[in-house]
Amino acid sequence: MDSIELGLFSSRLEAVCDEMGAVLRQAAFSPNIRDRLDYSCAVFDPQGELCAQAAHIPVHLGSMAYAMRNLVQGRQWRDGDMLVLNDPYRGGTHLPDVTLVSPVFSDGMLAGFVANRAHHADIGADSPGSMPVGARLEDEGLLIPPTLLVEAGEPVRPVLDRIIDATHNAVVTEGDFSAQISANRVGVARVRELVERGGSAVWLSGLKAINDYGERMSHEALVRLPDGEYTFTDYMDDDGQGNTDIELRVRVAIRSGGVEVDFTGTAEQVEGNINCPLSVAAAAVFYVFRCLMDARTPACAGSFRRIRLTAPEGCLLNARPPAAVAAGNVETSSRVVDLVLGALAKAIPERVAAASQGTMNNLAMGARKGRGWDYYETIGGGMGAGHAGGGLSGVQTHMTNTLNTPIEVLESAYPLRIRRYALRRGSGGRGRNRGGDGLVRCYEFLEPASVTVLTERRRHPPWGLQGGESGAPGVNCLNGATLAPKVGVAVNAGDQLEIRTPGGGGFGRP
Repeated sequence: MDSIELGLFSSRLEAVCDEMGAVLRQAAFSPNIRDRLDYSCAVFDPQGELCAQAAHIPVHLGSMAYAMRNLVQGRQWRDGDMLVLNDPYRGGTHLPDVTLVSPVFSDGMLAGFVANRAHHADIGADSPGSMPVGARLEDEGLLIPPTLLVEAGEPVRPVLDRIIDATHNAVVTEGDFSAQISANRVGVARVRELVERGGSAVWLSGLKAINDYGERMSHEALVRLPDGEYTFTDYMDDDGQGNTDIELRVRVAIRSGGVEVDFTGTAEQVEGNINCPLSVAAAAVFYVFRCLMDARTPACAGSFRRIRLTAPEGCLLNARPPAAVAAGNVETSSRVVDLVLGALAKAIPERVAAASQGTMNNLAMGARKGRGWDYYETIGGGMGAGHAGGGLSGVQTHMTNTLNTPIEVLESAYPLRIRRYALRRGSGGRGRNRGGDGLVRCYEFLEPASVTVLTERRRHPPWGLQGGESGAPGVNCLNGATLAPKVGVAVNAGDQLEIRTPGGGGFGRP
């Protein structure tokens, strides 16, 4: 393929991912998928190498890119099959993120795979929102190992029924799974059309060409980084089980266009649920270096071939099962981004921004007893300032790419009222360029409920760079009383929960 043909080929693959996402969004029942867009879609080659993805959620897609090869190898795939999983130690991230993988066949040849991953606010945990402040993986919901959900085109009802029965709202759960199945079916059909249009030889050579091109583009970006070893240390606030100031450490070694990222020295896995599998840590690392590459670099496996990752088994970033991981996917992944950026700031200070809010401010809630409503959302905050300008205010940063839930949708779907939703003025760190401000979001409960808050940057604020000041740490309050960063509480009708999210760090001396 010449450059024009390769560009068209790549764009067609990305269009498949975009269409899958559109089907998933429009068919889903839950606001979490339909309104917040907490899902991702991708196309893989026959070996499980990432070839294309939509502009969805980095923590979903990076972890799929890292784990997919092992997931699809050694299986006897048939046309019409669809695999379901959420096991974080076998290709997943945390239990609410459920992945569906489908092979694509053309004239009997395995041409590749399509996959989508969507966050289910209810995956069967006793705690509403399936994001408990727990210490055991089994407390976080239903564990789904790689299992056929659709076999030769027909749903495997015992598997689907087992998942639905474990949740608290069967209609919403089945609706969201039907949306995921539909999205994969559309992806399979579109990829098959592309294979048949040009023939299998052109298809396979195109997939190889995309990944080879991605490797060349990434090498051009990485070779501009100054050779050397750069280190950084940061700390997680706590694990929700009494352990505080949990150390994260990284060494980034850059040599002749290759990068080694080593997390040796990071704390051992903890009792609480901020542990994460290595695939999640890899997603954060891939994201950071993708941000340094040319915008035309394809989001494929080839773009990450020159990045090596090391984390001692049993540490916080390469936890052993059955360590709890619900907050690792959302909170720890966000802090890994800060960690790697902190190291790179010593190598390329004018290209790296100060720390952004460093948390997704997870809020899960639902009916206190029995089957009823479940809801989950993340809340934006301040972006770190950089050499070129100040940080954005009130936005999702780095590893999450979701929207907020519109107040109208929230209040019409759940027994909630939003009392305040505003920028947290002055929370961005001072500097020559100021960090972005966080948000204030205040919820009034109209009936008794159970609530889980999983947040970070309440003890350790987002750091500034080049003399810039730190952003303000976040604060969580229930009826005016300060809550711990990670906590589960029971609330009554009339209670008010206020989340004040962190501001971003400033850049340069004020």
